[in-house]
Amino acid sequence: MACESLKSNMQKCNCTYEPCSRKGKCCECLHYHRRAGELPACYFSKEAEKSYDRSIARFIRENG
Repeated sequence: MACESLKSNMQKCNCTYEPCSRKGKCCECLHYHRRAGELPACYFSKEAEKSYDRSIARFIRENG
């Protein structure tokens, strides 16, 4: 199924992981990271996102 919001999602997506096939496809991204026990890039600051540490613990440290 094609993502109807891909163009607008890409304008907001802060993921810097270039080979990611889910970039801009928020539904796929959320499901992928949830299965991995993580949060997607959009939950993190620019600096934290660059670390590729998508852990919930990192999110709590940054926002706690």
